[in-house]
Amino acid sequence: MGIEDKLSGGFVTTTTEWLFGLTREWSVWPVTFGLACCAFEMMSYAGPRFDASRWGQEVFRASPRQSDLMIISGRVSQKMAPIMRRVYDQMPDPKWVIAMGACSSSGGVFNNYAIVQGADHIVPVDLYIPGCPPRPDMLIDASFKLRAMIAKKTQLGEKHIIADEQAKEAAALAGEVRVAEEKLIRMKKK
Repeated sequence: MGIEDKLSGGFVTTTTEWLFGLTREWSVWPVTFGLACCAFEMMSYAGPRFDASRWGQEVFRASPRQSDLMIISGRVSQKMAPIMRRVYDQMPDPKWVIAMGACSSSGGVFNNYAIVQGADHIVPVDLYIPGCPPRPDMLIDASFKLRAMIAKKTQLGEKHIIADEQAKEAAALAGEVRVAEEKLIRMKKK
């Protein structure tokens, strides 16, 4: 990964980790992943009234390879879930996820076979924003909380990043499966 892997423990590494944490904290670039009505609130967050560029998030990327934050805004359907996972897998490490709104957090009012009951069953989620739809102010607050998480967790070296991603994946897979497979099977047989 570069200089991160060449440095060993000690004062220089700690100072370098602090510097990398500071740069990661103030240069979070989100990927555009608006799925439903919460996407309008995410767009207004990036607009001139709430002005996300004041804290380094003015660059909403359309390519996952250029972003490190996924803001899932809206309901995730069963057909969209593999695409969302592919976009997440294409993002470079370290990466973070915010589930914006009740639908992406828990399925919202859509308790049926077509909607995934929480985006955390597809990708590991770092922050949840409640509401239907949540205001852009709440997304601003979540971005500052995410910044604090990034500043605390920055460790250099590929082994730390891989271990962090594996821990997030294990936590996501350990969660309760909310997709009713038997309902899907019955639907296919008809």
